[in-house]
Amino acid sequence: MKKLNIFEAVLLTFISLTLVNCAPTASQLKQIIEKDPSIVFAAIEKDPEKFFEVANKAAQDAQKRAQGKQAEDEVKKRDEEFTNPVKPEIDETRTIFGNKSAPITIVEYSDFECPYCTRGYKTVKEVMNEYKDKVRVVFKHLPLDFHPNAMPAAKYFEAVARQDQDKAIKFHDMLFENQKEFTSKGEAYLKDVAKKVGADMKKIEKDLKDETLMTRINADMAEAQKFGFSGTPGFLINGVSLRGAYPAPEFKKVIDRHLSTMK
Repeated sequence: MKKLNIFEAVLLTFISLTLVNCAPTASQLKQIIEKDPSIVFAAIEKDPEKFFEVANKAAQDAQKRAQGKQAEDEVKKRDEEFTNPVKPEIDETRTIFGNKSAPITIVEYSDFECPYCTRGYKTVKEVMNEYKDKVRVVFKHLPLDFHPNAMPAAKYFEAVARQDQDKAIKFHDMLFENQKEFTSKGEAYLKDVAKKVGADMKKIEKDLKDETLMTRINADMAEAQKFGFSGTPGFLINGVSLRGAYPAPEFKKVIDRHLSTMK
C-alpha cells in the first residue's frame, strides 16, 4: 500500500483549503507551489493546527482508497483463480493436517515466528473444526529473513516430521501456541519442544546436519515466490489465494464456493 509523501500530503491539504470555487487544477497548483513554496508556508503559519488536521485526514483518506483498490484487485484475482486455480505441488508423504482424502486442500505458507501466522494458525483451527473431514491442510515454509528463529524452526519441524507426522503436528501447535516464549528462547525452546513431543533427539541432531533437509524448505519458498507470496501467512484453497491473516468467514466464502460446485 502506498503512503503519501510530505509533498503529496501538503498538496492535498492546500487544495482542500483553497478550492472553494473555480480554481487551478491539481497539476497547476503543483507547479505553482514548486515555483514558490512560500505559498504553503504562509498557509501553515496562518492556521497550523487546521493545516495539519486536514493533511492527516487527506493522508488517511488516500490510504483508505488505496486499501479499497487493493481489496478490489484481490477479489478480482480470486475470481480468476476459481476459473484457473494455481497448482501447488502436493507431496502426500509430507505432514498433512486433517483428513488426507478431504475434497478441500488448504496449502499454507507460514513462518513460525510471524505473529500474523499465529493468527492464521488459530483461524485454520477454527476452519478445520467447522468443516471436519472436508478440509485438510498442507503446511509449507516461508521463513522471513527478519525472523532469525523462523528458519531453525522450519528445520526442526521437518526433522521431527521425518520421525513421526503426529509428533510434527504437536510440535507445530506448541510453537504457535507459545510463540512469545519460542521467540525469546530461540533454539533452546525448539529442543525443549522436540523432547516434549517425544522425538529422538540424537536423530534430530543428525538430521539437522543433513543438507537434504533444506530441499523441502527451499522448494516451499520457491513455490511461494512463484505464486506471488512475499509475506506471511499465505493460503491457497484448492488453488484460490488468500494473502494474509484473513478471518474465518473469508475462508468460509472460498470453501463454500468450492463445495457448491462439487455437489
